[in-house]
Amino acid sequence: MKNHQFHLVDPSPWPIIISFVILNYTVMTLLFFNTKFYLPMSLTLFVILWVMFIWWRDIQRESTYQGNHTSSVVISMKYGMILFITSEILFFVSFFWSFFHHSLSPVHELGLMWPPKNIHPFNPLNIPLMNTVILLSSGISVTWAHASMCANNWSMTKNSMMMTIGLGIYFSFLQFYEYFSSPFSISDSVYGSTFFLTTGFHGIHVIIGTLFLTHVFLRLKNINFSFKHHLGMEMSIWYWHFVDVVWLFLYMTIYWWGK
Repeated sequence: MKNHQFHLVDPSPWPIIISFVILNYTVMTLLFFNTKFYLPMSLTLFVILWVMFIWWRDIQRESTYQGNHTSSVVISMKYGMILFITSEILFFVSFFWSFFHHSLSPVHELGLMWPPKNIHPFNPLNIPLMNTVILLSSGISVTWAHASMCANNWSMTKNSMMMTIGLGIYFSFLQFYEYFSSPFSISDSVYGSTFFLTTGFHGIHVIIGTLFLTHVFLRLKNINFSFKHHLGMEMSIWYWHFVDVVWLFLYMTIYWWGK
């Protein structure tokens, strides 16, 4: 146990390794547009996921077995998560800014209309509405999981967490089907670019959130949490609620208002 309240982590190779791997992945992405390097991109993505897994394992050991996450450290980590989510909100604000800039005053190149001519947007009452119901339901189930953990009800916590993970996977499958059946592409004027960038990055966040919740579920099975100390679970729930709220704005603007 530590005799101070500061969070002094052990030297770790993972930050510098993941930096070079992501740089390599960026280069591979640029090459992919011209040469279709499927294998190098797949291998680089596998390395990214592997480093994420190992890094999370080390943080889990710091918290569960080494006792490094004291009450003061927990508070600082919560502030860090709040700042991270704030940065993610500003990231999506840039996409919404672009959408409103072009939709409220469409230029001549867009035919002075929004959506642009020959663009047939999705019906917001079909798959988008279903995905909205799915994410709202997942928000309820993940809140239920947190309340069950605070009540020290382990079976209910695991069941509701598993339900949330299933809803997140279902959302991703429906969005993939929506992309597959889309009547327009990312190269169809600024509408296609804005639509696929915004919904695509949100979809990536849903996948990351699902992996986050899955990691929490595995830790629940290993009894790494208690009703008094479950910081990792709290942060995953915050992140999932952030994904829910962003989708609500996305649905109301891009799918509903901008159709």
